[in-house]
Amino acid sequence: MNNLLQRITINPLVSGGKPSIRNMRFTVAQLLELLAAGMKENEIFEDYPFLEKEDIQACLIYATEITAPRKSWSLA
Repeated sequence: MNNLLQRITINPLVSGGKPSIRNMRFTVAQLLELLAAGMKENEIFEDYPFLEKEDIQACLIYATEITAPRKSWSLA
């Protein structure tokens, strides 16, 4: 999973520092918007041939990581 997250980059010189895919000018938000709109993976790859299946997985993991509340475990 950590290897996939390495595909998500934050560079102030690329897309204004927004999280992007492999330092390209294609942001995590753009990909998530396509998925939320109902685009299938094969449609995304047709429209954006530079993307890879692992990029989609990485974006979904990244979105989960930044939105999931941190769990604190207690034995009490």
